Amino acid sequence: MSRPVRYPQEKTVPTHITTASLTIAALTLAPMALNAATAEAATTKELVAMGDSWAAGTLAGAPDNTAPALCLRSATNNGHLMAAQYGMQLTDVTCGGAQTKDFTSGQYSWTPPQLDAVTADTDYVSINIGGNDNNTFVSAVAACLSAAPLTLYQGSPCKTIYGSKFANDIRTKTYPQVGGALRAVHAKAPTAKVAILGYQNALPAVPTAACQAKTLIAKGDFAYVNDIRATLNSVIKQAATDTGSIYVDMPAISAGHDSCAGSAAWVSPLGDPGNLALVHPTSAGNAAMAAATARAFGLS
Repeated sequence: MSRPVRYPQEKTVPTHITTASLTIAALTLAPMALNAATAEAATTKELVAMGDSWAAGTLAGAPDNTAPALCLRSATNNGHLMAAQYGMQLTDVTCGGAQTKDFTSGQYSWTPPQLDAVTADTDYVSINIGGNDNNTFVSAVAACLSAAPLTLYQGSPCKTIYGSKFANDIRTKTYPQVGGALRAVHAKAPTAKVAILGYQNALPAVPTAACQAKTLIAKGDFAYVNDIRATLNSVIKQAATDTGSIYVDMPAISAGHDSCAGSAAWVSPLGDPGNLALVHPTSAGNAAMAAATARAFGLS
């Protein structure tokens, strides 16, 4: 005859012991979660995008609705694309029409100096600046557009009228201004990698008839305008060297992608009725700038 099986009685854990155990567990796990969040924050790099319409990606792609309206900043400009690609924390203060002076004083009464965005914690700074300083390059393009009809778009009337004026202004005025702006950035973010981009090629060396019709500049003045841009890029490169900054050689990288390159163009032509950002980077141009800047920073 089998004996009945006697099971041991289940022991009840006192409530106060259970509560205490849960409290200890919570207190143990909380610092771990906090440390994980802190570690993640520490590995998120901070990128500050500064500069003018070329940095802002003016009117190329969707607008950045957080930007002041007059800045005409794109949500798919160099800084935005790079931050999205590499998981960076972005502070974008780029603004169409900006000059180096707007790094230290507000471009408009309602915009702070661009340098305010740079701190000792900044890891990367991407810059396009110098093209608007003293209105030199803008004035050169406007002058050449005005001069072209005088010779029925032949010869080089702009060069004849203005000679070395624009290049001299770039060397004597823009060069020290760009250098001063870069030094100010380094002073606020001594450990940051600072990159300044050269301006992409807007015009081909030798225009076709169709290209000339798009740009409205006299045939012989293509070389003149290109020389002015080359002078601007050369002083930007020198200022980068002087200040320990990185120069991103967009003129070399953009060869074959000027405004007359059709579907391969990275810059919109002067006579493109569908694009209000004349002689500025297209969406493809912004993507190329982001890729080149990332390589310069050693991110890719």
